[in-house]
Amino acid sequence: MRIAVLADIHGNVLALDAVLDDLRQRGGADLTVNLGDSVSGPLWPRETFDRLQALNLPTVRGNHDRRVAVDPADETMWASDVYAQERLTEAQRQVLFAQPLTLEIAPGVIAFHARPDHDEKYLLDTIADGRLVRAPLAAIRRRLKALDPCRIALCGHSHRAELIRIPDGPVIFNPGSIGCPAYDDSTPPAHVSEQGSPHARYGIVTLGSASRPDRFEAIAVDYDHEAAARQAEQAGRPEWAHGLRTGFMPG
Repeated sequence: MRIAVLADIHGNVLALDAVLDDLRQRGGADLTVNLGDSVSGPLWPRETFDRLQALNLPTVRGNHDRRVAVDPADETMWASDVYAQERLTEAQRQVLFAQPLTLEIAPGVIAFHARPDHDEKYLLDTIADGRLVRAPLAAIRRRLKALDPCRIALCGHSHRAELIRIPDGPVIFNPGSIGCPAYDDSTPPAHVSEQGSPHARYGIVTLGSASRPDRFEAIAVDYDHEAAARQAEQAGRPEWAHGLRTGFMPG
């Protein structure tokens, strides 16, 4: 069984279309799962929502999906969430909020956005010198306590591709972000996440058997990131444009 893993599209329908085209060229998948944060961003939230609705993928709710759906558009709301909220209907926002926190998409394969019990706390990452790095194994183990025993855990949120096998535990796979290769988060402690290139990232998991191990592929796809950057600039978000062009945050 081949499972395509999409995460953190953030309204970048150009990157999403490039990933879907790349997946088709690779022979497709038996199942495609979306790990959330689908629309928040100064790009094409409505178009991205419509594309995903047509695909009807099993999808978990990300923190930005929740915020776009239910948070008030006041001075405390992140600009990317405001942008998406203003461009979606109430019915579309209700669809985002109704998505589950976790899904078992195949026997022993659990999907969630950030942690199995929280949509906004990092699982595999910690903050050091103002940027995301891999967390110590002991910390990851503690954060997994809310997860029932499983074979594979699929997560997103950090926008950093990671593959970690927990000794006597599951394999955890984060495919990276399709549509937002770098971001800054002012929530204390303030930090940045940087994929280091403008590529759209996704993953393919091929489930093995008793005689064949599971296979994990982290894939980086080129697309017209310059067009996405121009769209962010038109929306008044030069820092997003810089991230889309480079995979790094300014400065």
